[in-house]
Amino acid sequence: MRKKIDDPNKQMLLMLGYLCIATEIESGLVRKVEILDKFGLEDSDIAIICGATVQSVRNARQSGKKH
Repeated sequence: MRKKIDDPNKQMLLMLGYLCIATEIESGLVRKVEILDKFGLEDSDIAIICGATVQSVRNARQSGKKH
């Protein structure tokens, strides 16, 4: 069950983040994290947007830096 987000500002931020990667459906997590990193989002926010764990986001960021 997903946690409900009551803060309207947080909801807006997550929605905008999702819209930024909406065209990247077939892209991997590394690419999505690269896009969302440009907005200074926290790992937990990126994890919510991408439907991933926070650790997966951190791993994707590290993997992206290697390439």
